[in-house]
Amino acid sequence: MSRINTNVPSLIGNRVLTANKESLNLALERLSTGLRINRGKDDPAGLIASQNLRAEKSSLGAAISNAERADQVVNIAEGGLEEVASLLNEVQGLITQTANTAGLSKEEKTANQLQIDSILQTIDRIASATSFQGLKLLNGNFDYNTTGVSAAVVGSFKVNGAKLGFGESRQVDVLVTKSAQVGGFFLSFGANNLNLGGAGASDGATSSFVIEVGGLKGTRELSFSSGTSLNAIRDAINSFSAVTGVKARVSGTTGVRLFTDAYGSDQFVSVKVSSTGSIDTGNLGIYNLQTGDADSVNTTRLSTFSNAINRVSDFGQDIQATINGIRATTRGTVARISTDFLDVQVDLKYDTSGGAGANAAKLGSVNAFTITGGGADFQMASKVDIAGRVSLGVQTVAVRDIGRTLINSGSAATAYFLKDVGTGRSLNIVDGDLDAAQQVVDSAVREISSVRGRLGAFQKNTIGATIRSLGISLENTTAAESTIRDTDFAEETAQLTRSQILVSSSTQILGIANQQPQSALQLLG
Repeated sequence: MSRINTNVPSLIGNRVLTANKESLNLALERLSTGLRINRGKDDPAGLIASQNLRAEKSSLGAAISNAERADQVVNIAEGGLEEVASLLNEVQGLITQTANTAGLSKEEKTANQLQIDSILQTIDRIASATSFQGLKLLNGNFDYNTTGVSAAVVGSFKVNGAKLGFGESRQVDVLVTKSAQVGGFFLSFGANNLNLGGAGASDGATSSFVIEVGGLKGTRELSFSSGTSLNAIRDAINSFSAVTGVKARVSGTTGVRLFTDAYGSDQFVSVKVSSTGSIDTGNLGIYNLQTGDADSVNTTRLSTFSNAINRVSDFGQDIQATINGIRATTRGTVARISTDFLDVQVDLKYDTSGGAGANAAKLGSVNAFTITGGGADFQMASKVDIAGRVSLGVQTVAVRDIGRTLINSGSAATAYFLKDVGTGRSLNIVDGDLDAAQQVVDSAVREISSVRGRLGAFQKNTIGATIRSLGISLENTTAAESTIRDTDFAEETAQLTRSQILVSSSTQILGIANQQPQSALQLLG
């Protein structure tokens, strides 16, 4: 059959040639771009998946950059804190040197004070000058804003981290479920004065009651004669409080109460009676203090004085508390929680009476304060939400704010800070209280060390781990996106070769098909 108006073989050959050229062009495009998907029609579902993965890659890269930037910020803050710590060590040395009063002249003390003044000024300068791109790091700029601070925690709390949503605030509530306690005993002598035995006493002691009082800091042995008043016994014990960690108070008209100068399970009072002086035994002796009320005495005698030749001890108790419903880690009067959303520390030890009336010794709830904002937020996840943020609080290191120490003076407690070691202040080293001055500097050293440790942990365990984790996620996301979108060169090269052959073959066949109608001319003669 010969037709010339419609050349069906030519049409077929042209269609096949067109399809083969499209296949060849597709292979050439994929090999030249390196991408299997160049437009939506190549793989609609694959395009959607790969675009989502590309967006995720971009976010992961930015998160890694954020984490690295956070590391740089903390490095700068750490550098400033390191210098502050070094300066505080110098102040410690100057205070210790000046305490050697018999070996220093007035001029030398004044010179040491001038050095301390210079150091305090330098610390303030570091606090205000340490910055990252003009953003102050150690002047309280990264501290949290709080309102409604309870008198129970005023000046004695820290917000180390708090995640807050936009415009959000967070109330911090402390519930004391088990009170902090001091260790202590009541020594019952039965009267205002010691009444020791006479010459016929079995132990031969006619004039001395010898007792060893010990605590966390050390022990001292004291000897009292017959007729010694309770006030004199109290004063003698208190004169060594700095080296024993034990204080004394006259309780009523019959005895002396001993108690540790701090709260907690590591605090203790020990009593050993080396010589009773044949004191009238009766109901006299050593009594425990009431659990939960160190101002009251347990009515059951723990030991007679004669039996106390074997040392008796009583330990304090750490506070137990929850903060916002989370069981806190505690030591002494300090309670702390550290969660992803809230990291706060409160100290309930403030005690104007100088004794056992601290807030930590009372059961019940405390509406401590409300966090309204502030802190430093670092976005260290690909998705921008509260879960992907890490919040950090850095308190000011200005001398007016660090080293807070409560010093008991009579029946009241006064809060001192590092600034009080300066000239004209109560704790200056020329004519001030050197013991208290060193306590304040010790507190400042611990405070700065704590901040440095917290920042170091943040760098190592948060930033470092985040960078490593994000790096792995970026690798895996890139691999997934590559699998979906990138060209498989081996496969495409094979397809290219096939398409080239088919295009060449189709071209030749089309030429043959176009020549077939010419055979009709032979029929026309």
